[in-house]
Amino acid sequence: MKCAHCLVHYHDNWIPQRLMRHGEPTGWVASTAICPNCKEFMIEVTDRGGGGPGIVYPLGTVRGPVPKEVPEPIASDYREAVTVLSASPKASAALSRRCLQSVLRSNGYASKDLAKEIDLLLSEPDPKKAIPGNLRDAIDAIRNFGNFSAHPINDVTQLQIIEVEPHEAEWCLDILDEMFQHFYVRPAETAARKAALNAKLAAAGKPPAK
Repeated sequence: MKCAHCLVHYHDNWIPQRLMRHGEPTGWVASTAICPNCKEFMIEVTDRGGGGPGIVYPLGTVRGPVPKEVPEPIASDYREAVTVLSASPKASAALSRRCLQSVLRSNGYASKDLAKEIDLLLSEPDPKKAIPGNLRDAIDAIRNFGNFSAHPINDVTQLQIIEVEPHEAEWCLDILDEMFQHFYVRPAETAARKAALNAKLAAAGKPPAK
């Protein structure tokens, strides 16, 4: 099984306990498990047939940690969107849209609302800044979620609740994962490699790479 905290796989060690009501057993079972890697625990609630709500602690879907390169205000919105996804896909999608808008604005794509900011991103003339084709299509699709085009997200309404399907809300998080890689992680990796190269060139008495 995979730990919902640190995402490390480990051998299943659930300990079940029948839930009681007024001294009588119910049809529900609460199970706990402790991750041997991070020492955090999880709680799962199921019926006797193995169905039910599943993991109730920690809340949210199992997703990787936010890359350290992502600014904390943006990372915080993302983590909250993950946490509320199972309870309210609409709230999760609203937080994801705000997170997306923050990413765009912090990278120079600012306008009066999110729809126009997406247009600025998709029409980026600099090929070095342009996003990959598959990510272009995914970001463009966000505007179709819950009739998004009829609900422009601006500074006042960026957390407006719009009807979305659960899979659409999760797709928003997938898109943000790719956005984090494109705007924060890969540039940081490139800068680190260039800095290491320039350090070697300097040690050899050569000029830095352009």
